[in-house]
Amino acid sequence: MDSYEGTASLEWWANRSTCLGRLRVQVAVRHTGDNRMSEVTLEPLLATEDRESLDTLMQLDPHFTLRFDDESTLLVKVVEAGVEERLVLTAAETGTTEPTGSRHASPQ
Repeated sequence: MDSYEGTASLEWWANRSTCLGRLRVQVAVRHTGDNRMSEVTLEPLLATEDRESLDTLMQLDPHFTLRFDDESTLLVKVVEAGVEERLVLTAAETGTTEPTGSRHASPQ
């Protein structure tokens, strides 16, 4: 797969049963050689209060669950892209310690 574009939800789980944040995003993954770039755009753009909530969650723990429309999930680390309303995603390292492992999305 050279690239993927589609919609998904970016979720921040406090524990296995409590989701404290869910955002609709447009996902773009591009492969060039051995490099992979994953970026999301928030849709719709966030109000100031919602953006502050997102920033707070990212400061608490930058690991989110990326839930695709087919309900498959991927644990990702989220960082600012330097461009408003865009975030860069990297796959979370396997074997991360608590609380990330305990925050993985509950089955839905």
